[in-house]
Amino acid sequence: MSSTTRLQAALSDLKEGVCSIHIWPVLGWQEVKQRYRRSTLGPFWLTLSTGAMIGAMGPLYGRLLGQDVASYFLYLATSFIIWLFISGLVTESCQAFISAEGYIKQTKLPLTVHVLRVIWKNLIIFAHNMVIVVIVMLAYPPPALSQFWLFPVGIALIMVNGLWCGLLLGLLCARFRDIPQIVTSLMQVAMFLTPIFWKAEMLGKHQWAATWNPVFHFLEVARAPLLGVAAGAQSWLVVFAVTVLGSLVTLVFFTRFRARIAYWV
Repeated sequence: MSSTTRLQAALSDLKEGVCSIHIWPVLGWQEVKQRYRRSTLGPFWLTLSTGAMIGAMGPLYGRLLGQDVASYFLYLATSFIIWLFISGLVTESCQAFISAEGYIKQTKLPLTVHVLRVIWKNLIIFAHNMVIVVIVMLAYPPPALSQFWLFPVGIALIMVNGLWCGLLLGLLCARFRDIPQIVTSLMQVAMFLTPIFWKAEMLGKHQWAATWNPVFHFLEVARAPLLGVAAGAQSWLVVFAVTVLGSLVTLVFFTRFRARIAYWV
């Protein structure tokens, strides 16, 4: 198969997958329902556990870090919940194709559908967790909401990056089964290296250490509007640059190895 033919097949898979809006939302929702089958509260159990963690950590970390508890509470809630969304997309992307082995081998579906299923599932969980942010915002209102319209833009960019990340990681993890464990360990480390529980300005002259972290910029473009401030131009530039570069690299890999995924899983 020529390179042009493989590229056309990969682009067709992407197009058909995105257009299969009657399939991947259903698969994502079914996965959430299956996880909480026969549970009274369903996905809200995750919301309750996350809310309890934020409620316990807010006053404690606020005092330890010398922060105003009211403003820190909102910062922690938004940071942690957006981080859970990003972390869920990355770690579950590793299993996007592996967990869909039955569908891939028995049903003719675009491979992109399985990645979009992961994105939709995590978006549903994120929407449930946003209840916590709303409650915290009502208790400790941000100084302004003029930048709030940028919040869905930031979330949309995270989802777009979740698509290329899911295709790339899903492909690599189907071939090399040790990568999921490596990614999970790296994300655990990244949680403490990213300004989630602490603020970048606390580093003083070493604030550059936070700005060199690309996850910080993805977090910032979605978090800042909820805090009533605008994300810096640097954060938007980094996010757009990572989006373009990641998409191009993934297209190369997906074009080259797409046909082999069915054999790897």
